[in-house]
Amino acid sequence: MDIFEKSVTVRKDDLDQLEHVNNVRYVEWIQEVSREHWEKRVSERIKKEVVWMVLSHHVQYKGQARLGDRILIRTFIAETKGAISVRVVEMRNADTKTLLMESKTEWCLLSVAQLKPMRISKEIRSLFEINP
Repeated sequence: MDIFEKSVTVRKDDLDQLEHVNNVRYVEWIQEVSREHWEKRVSERIKKEVVWMVLSHHVQYKGQARLGDRILIRTFIAETKGAISVRVVEMRNADTKTLLMESKTEWCLLSVAQLKPMRISKEIRSLFEINP
């Protein structure tokens, strides 16, 4: 399994009226880390041929992050079937290791030329160490 990690530090504009990280911001981080993982692993040729579309986000909030907290974001592909990939994202307080959020997102792979679903190739699966 190919795991991608990054960290972010909570800024004032990440917060909601309760002074916690806003739920929308967590979803933005899910999208960002997913894109960064993809872009780091695939070639320019593949990037020009295919694009991902979100089918669903299932997000469970487990804790709260506040201004100045450092968050470790970890993502990996849990499974694929046909054109669908399930990506897991976990966010933890980097200092306490407390789980703040976990999500599973279903992504559908589309052909850029036709904007229609296409089967995830062995080449793409191998880049993310996903078993067929």
